[in-house]
Amino acid sequence: MAGLVQGKIALVTGGGSGIGRATSLALAKEGAKVAVSDIVVAGGEETVRMITAAGGEATFIKADVAKAAEVEALINKVVATYGRLDCAFNNAGIEGVMTSTTECSEENFDRTLAVNLKGVWLCLKHEIPQMLKQGGGAIVNTASVAGLVGFQGLAAYVASKHGVNGLTKTAALEYAKQGIRVNAVCPCVIHTPMLDRLFSSQPGAGETIAALEPVGRLGKPEEIAAAVVWLCSDAASFVTGLPMAVDGGLIAQ
Repeated sequence: MAGLVQGKIALVTGGGSGIGRATSLALAKEGAKVAVSDIVVAGGEETVRMITAAGGEATFIKADVAKAAEVEALINKVVATYGRLDCAFNNAGIEGVMTSTTECSEENFDRTLAVNLKGVWLCLKHEIPQMLKQGGGAIVNTASVAGLVGFQGLAAYVASKHGVNGLTKTAALEYAKQGIRVNAVCPCVIHTPMLDRLFSSQPGAGETIAALEPVGRLGKPEEIAAAVVWLCSDAASFVTGLPMAVDGGLIAQ
């Protein structure tokens, strides 16, 4: 039985760990050839090794999504390697510093938006023209439940993720008639290295957050990956402009 994305060429940014790694593995398992990109070489190369060890096909391309020239080179390298780009998961992101609106430094605000928001825009800017040449494609951006509701102490992060959802809706409308679907996943708190960093100085914070979840636990990277693969697949052919909450019911409260 063919996989959900059998024969497709997929790009995953931030593919060296967490949700990006889980999604890279899931896309490969469902039949895609995967270009794994990350700013951290060791993590990205390990993801590729895991894919090839499981019988899949993947390549690593280093890139900083906050830098226009590197994003352009990334898309060009994907096309040079595989001939096309069918699916893109614009996932690279940082948590920034936990701080209130007034205490947030300009440096933290600028860096967080540069990676989380400008980085997604740069990826869209270079992915979409390639997909237009091919006659279509599917793009999924990583937003967050923090892109749907506010969270105290995460001023820059919340601003960046609301921006991602706005970009997603706008691009979806602009290219809907040209065969390009653009959606976003909005995870809640997922057990990833980012979570470990964010709460390293707050013992028990993860358990406290898990208790707020209607399902009573933190999410798994593989659960976000499953949503991304579906959104990239032809099974979601009538879905575009959607900020999909994958959050255990958190924002339904």
